Amino acid sequence: MNRLPPLLDAFDTRILAEVQADGRISIAELSRRVHLSQPAVSERLKKLETGGVITGYRATVNLAALGYGIRALVRAGRCEHGRMVHVLAQLPEVVNAWNVTGEDSWVFEIAVADVAHLDAVVTRLCELAETSTSIILKTLREHQVMLPCARPDTTPEENPA
Repeated sequence: MNRLPPLLDAFDTRILAEVQADGRISIAELSRRVHLSQPAVSERLKKLETGGVITGYRATVNLAALGYGIRALVRAGRCEHGRMVHVLAQLPEVVNAWNVTGEDSWVFEIAVADVAHLDAVVTRLCELAETSTSIILKTLREHQVMLPCARPDTTPEENPA
């Protein structure tokens, strides 16, 4: 069952944008930026968290600074779901994993130290399914701030995004 996203007003939308841009922003600074009192901002943040709009706060790390010189996307064909889940649990190099529709059944973002490391990870995935790998040369967009989806059944005045 699809759940409709909650209706968010302009203040909620501004709070979401600010928190996504800087997860460590203080309540005082956030209040200043969105022109609401600190208690009002705290209450709205709590509502966004309990409503499942904000699902967590985390640090974004520089993978190259941690020794991961190569990032790649690996696409994999059909295989037994449980086996893939089991192998993924053993591959810390998999940054993100998606079960998708289309020609491929899986798409993985991986981070590895070098070509030999890439070969080892891809070989492990090849044991389960046919794969295709693309090395990421440059990131053009990452961690895009996302605001409420424009609803086609509303007028612009009803949609705060």
